Amino acid sequence: MSAIKSPKLSLFISFIAGLLTVLAYAPYSIWPVAWLCLLVFIQQLNNATTKQAWWRGFSFGLGWFSAGISWVHVSIEQFGGMPLIASLTLMLLLCAYLSLFPALAAWLTQRIKPLRIFANYHLLLLPLFWFASEFLRARLLTGFPWLSLGYSQIDSPFVALVPIVGETLLSLFVVLACVAIYYVLINQRRLINATILGALALLTIISQFPVWVEQTQQPISVAMVQGNIEQSLRWDKDREDIIIKQYIEDTQSLYQDHDLIIWPEAAIPRLEPLAQPYLQRVDSKASDTNTALITGIINYEVNSRSFFNTLIVLGQAQSSLVHDDPISTDANQSNYYASNRNRYNKHHLLPIGEFVPFESIMRKIAPLFDLPMSSFSRGDYVQTNLVANGIRIAPLICFEVAFSQQTAANVSNTTDLLLTVSNDAWFGDSHGPHQHLDIARMRAIEFGRPMLRSTNNGITAVIDHHGDIVESIPQFEQATLSTKVHLTTGETPFSQWGYLIERILVSLIFVFLIITFIYTKLRRK
Repeated sequence: MSAIKSPKLSLFISFIAGLLTVLAYAPYSIWPVAWLCLLVFIQQLNNATTKQAWWRGFSFGLGWFSAGISWVHVSIEQFGGMPLIASLTLMLLLCAYLSLFPALAAWLTQRIKPLRIFANYHLLLLPLFWFASEFLRARLLTGFPWLSLGYSQIDSPFVALVPIVGETLLSLFVVLACVAIYYVLINQRRLINATILGALALLTIISQFPVWVEQTQQPISVAMVQGNIEQSLRWDKDREDIIIKQYIEDTQSLYQDHDLIIWPEAAIPRLEPLAQPYLQRVDSKASDTNTALITGIINYEVNSRSFFNTLIVLGQAQSSLVHDDPISTDANQSNYYASNRNRYNKHHLLPIGEFVPFESIMRKIAPLFDLPMSSFSRGDYVQTNLVANGIRIAPLICFEVAFSQQTAANVSNTTDLLLTVSNDAWFGDSHGPHQHLDIARMRAIEFGRPMLRSTNNGITAVIDHHGDIVESIPQFEQATLSTKVHLTTGETPFSQWGYLIERILVSLIFVFLIITFIYTKLRRK
């Protein structure tokens, strides 16, 4: 693998390598492509100067995100009310921002190269800096952890590592393996790098065998309703009653035979205080049939004058369906009524879509910054699990499922199910909803719990604790899903101490950088 001498050609090759990485993600899911693209990028990085490394990392990132999150442009163009050139410019700015993180990882790797101790194998530091930059990407400016490398491996054998290390450390694993493969191919430190590859392969094989969680004997019956409401009609006041009645009618045949019924995010297009007649009707029907129904709705709290993107439980809350022991919850949670506490308020709001930074200025610029329902307040970071028919459920609304650390904060050893509700109608027939589904699958694997994914227009799915799709409803269909779900007992290693390892590793990386910086300064003196 000879080096490319032309700097401009290297930038172009890095960009194309990043661009093609999209094929490793859903809906294409050709996972080896991620490895090949990384190998090409590592080749371009090997003999680069520090400045060249920055721009090649940026070029790789620009290709990676331009193709990978192109679905963002769909929502801006179709629902943002902005000219094409303006929407493309916004999309480019977002991709440029995200490209700073692989650029930073590449720059730090080459910045360390002059130190004698790392001169011959400095690329082995790339996985650490890549991990640290991804850690930052998931947190800075509210965070955007979408398209992390680990998601590209969800259908590969290496996903066996996820219950132990989680998705972010799986990304480190992939980059480390690619660096070691590159060194073996160029015949540099071959023995050391072959040993690294062997150790990683052995770890992957061993990870296939432990059983961290076990399925319970008695499954629960679950139904989900996919309304397939067009985005342009969801907040049309003239359609409110029609949409609510559609969900009620689609659910009529499901009450008798199901323990749990799920409606998607904001399925009821009316503020909770104003939707009480409908909610009481559904609550009564579900209670009479020993069923629980969870639905998304927008709540307005009069006292705080705040809007919340909310999930509420109707019908049967506490029962002995799953647990013999009484569930410790607030007494007010046993039955539904307006503003009871058996609810979840979305914490991680989507910028522009659910809150607008500097809104007094931004809302005047374009319709994009004045979308319906874009002034929400945040729920607490840690909230009590929902209780529905005795089942303890850790909920996530839409974008939140991409934040594994938030999921970890709300999952305990008593949590039975993970639930994510969403409305991906914003993204049309793009690859965004498919990527969103794989992110939900990854959370199920990390925490060893089944995941229910309920969406307005697809892809609605039931996912088992291995991340496999049990049942699903295709996109753009009005339909219902009915299946059995086996709950699990036990905890994965990642759910117990995965984030402690991540924080320790990031802390060590930053300490290493500080020490290296001080050492470099002293040498120059």
